[in-house]
Amino acid sequence: MSERLWLVVPAAGQGRRMGADRPKQYLPLAGRPVLAHTLARLHGAFPTARLALCLDADDRWFDPAWVPFAHWQRIDGGRERMESVRNALAAIDAADDDLVMVHDVARPCVTVADLQALHLAAGAHPDGALLAMPVADTMKREGGECQSVTTEPRDGLWHALTPQGFRFALLERALSQATARGITVTDDASAVEALGRAPRLVSARRDNLKITHPDDLALAAAILALQAGDGNEE
Repeated sequence: MSERLWLVVPAAGQGRRMGADRPKQYLPLAGRPVLAHTLARLHGAFPTARLALCLDADDRWFDPAWVPFAHWQRIDGGRERMESVRNALAAIDAADDDLVMVHDVARPCVTVADLQALHLAAGAHPDGALLAMPVADTMKREGGECQSVTTEPRDGLWHALTPQGFRFALLERALSQATARGITVTDDASAVEALGRAPRLVSARRDNLKITHPDDLALAAAILALQAGDGNEE
């Protein structure tokens, strides 16, 4: 098995739900852009990995100084996350059994320990692996007009997080087939599952926050400060 590791970070989104003057990956968080924190976390776990950073072709905010990796390349992202990941897979010089880990740029609080645990699991399991956490809340089904019509059993339900890691050939085939079938997937594991495969769930910390709404920035800043106090900083 190959020991090469590729990191794919889709960062071409516009983050319109934030209502900000720039994409959310460039909003300031504890003195640095969100993107810089995310790349620093990945580098802290995998300093020798190869990075494929997917950016909008017209991105005017990006600064290469934020990239700590020695081996990295900028790749034009697509309109959808899946398209960005497919562009990255087409651009990198990966062998079929190289491990590829895809991580959301808006998750700057992922810990080095969780990153390394995911790497071990994805390398050992033939169907890959993803960071996830068991659902703890009561789950409601809306029937329209924001009315709760039933309570869904939460047994066996997990929140899918990132990174998610797979061998290159498996991930490329899964995303190619999803594209051919006209299916837009919101995470890579669902494309792999559509092949009849079963990625391993790796239980992760609950502070692996995805920044989506404006108040998430303050929460992420608090998480980073707490992690630094606990010795979990990058």
